[in-house]
Amino acid sequence: MTTERVLIKGGHVLSMDPVIGDLAAGDVLIEDGRVAAVAAGVGDVDAEVIDATGSIVLPGLVDTHRHTWQSLIRHVSTDWTLPQYFSGVRGVMGRLYSAEDMYAANLVGSLEALDAGITTLVDWSHNNNTPEHADAAIQGLRDSGMRAVFAYGNSNDEWLPVSEIPHSRDAERIRAQHFASQDGLVTMAMALRGPQFTTPDVTAHDFDLAREIDVPITVHVGDALWGLNGPIRALEAMGKLGPDITYVHCNTIGDDEFDLIAGSGSCISVAPELEMTMGHGKLATLRAQERGIPTSISIDVCTSVGGDMFSAMRAMLAGSRYEVNLKAIDDRVIIETLPLLATDVLRNATVGGAQAAWLDEDLGSLTPGKRADVIVVSADTWSMVPLNNPAAAVVESGNPRLVDTILVGGRIVKQDGMLVDHALADVRRLAESARDRIAAMAGVDDLSTWQPAPYDGVGR
Repeated sequence: MTTERVLIKGGHVLSMDPVIGDLAAGDVLIEDGRVAAVAAGVGDVDAEVIDATGSIVLPGLVDTHRHTWQSLIRHVSTDWTLPQYFSGVRGVMGRLYSAEDMYAANLVGSLEALDAGITTLVDWSHNNNTPEHADAAIQGLRDSGMRAVFAYGNSNDEWLPVSEIPHSRDAERIRAQHFASQDGLVTMAMALRGPQFTTPDVTAHDFDLAREIDVPITVHVGDALWGLNGPIRALEAMGKLGPDITYVHCNTIGDDEFDLIAGSGSCISVAPELEMTMGHGKLATLRAQERGIPTSISIDVCTSVGGDMFSAMRAMLAGSRYEVNLKAIDDRVIIETLPLLATDVLRNATVGGAQAAWLDEDLGSLTPGKRADVIVVSADTWSMVPLNNPAAAVVESGNPRLVDTILVGGRIVKQDGMLVDHALADVRRLAESARDRIAAMAGVDDLSTWQPAPYDGVGR
């Protein structure tokens, strides 16, 4: 649904803009796809009015790292170890995907994110087994209607460590054919394997290729035992550090490597629930915060965890506080002030997310001039009445069902709790058909009980 001017009226506004602040009863005026005004009252204007009374209005949430292609096999690895994930998802399922499967997965996965208030998704696409796979994945993102960054990664088999296979130069075609301009609703980045999973020569080649075609970089570092080889130090030695990189995970890198990230002006993407579930190590949130490194939140793999940002925010808050509280008990001290607040986590899901997705000039806050990616979360619910701390209510009691209205670039994509352009039944049929074909080829009769043998190598 498209309209030139929209007025979101009377909601509790969490602008995430330090100048505007929070408004107990505020209006957000949108014109030509951008935020025009945020105030206690913008007066009478000729606009489509969205009554946000009893709701919380805030910027759209940003997921900075999701392997969206895995949406077809969601929840199959919830009860698996990390080596089982490597074996089952990489060793069995990934290579069986057709280009049509990539389209179905990216469509259902991005719509899941959008429905939950995630208006921007960094699609960490690392199952591009042919050029047609990549084309189909991009089309799935575009057909969803959400804002996305297509982070172009390798094929399934090129993730077998330590890989000596350079990143495909089909990246040049994708950049020219699909992203001649980076001004569209879907933009491009490169999802690189990095020093943990490739030889030094291949790592250097891949980083050089991304910079040659002028797109930013996202790379896994510091996940569990595979992150103990000093990946940031290796990149520094190669002269590859830079502000165009978002580092994913960072659980097991050294303090000196955090310092290198801070000094290079880069960002970090934390996948809190997944990292704790799969044993990646301590969350990077507090160590990044201490150094002023912009930090964001991601879902990572829906094969293991849920796909909404509300759950991820709670996991980040609880996981970080658990570390601090446990240390306080060991040290026999009393904590006077918590180092991570609900407002900090909400900032990571909005402002920090925009920075890590290289879109902070246009997104992340309800600031006049920025693109109008806005969500309206109903607070007229048993879990939020009475509304005492709106930011905490969003983090601790929010869920996708409470996301009533969503605008992407000023366009209404969800209204009255329903996506306006997509029918669940239609997308379900597409996803189930693709899932059934892949499972049959894999020889897996029941995905709910499948327990693959653990992978005995390394890599992801």
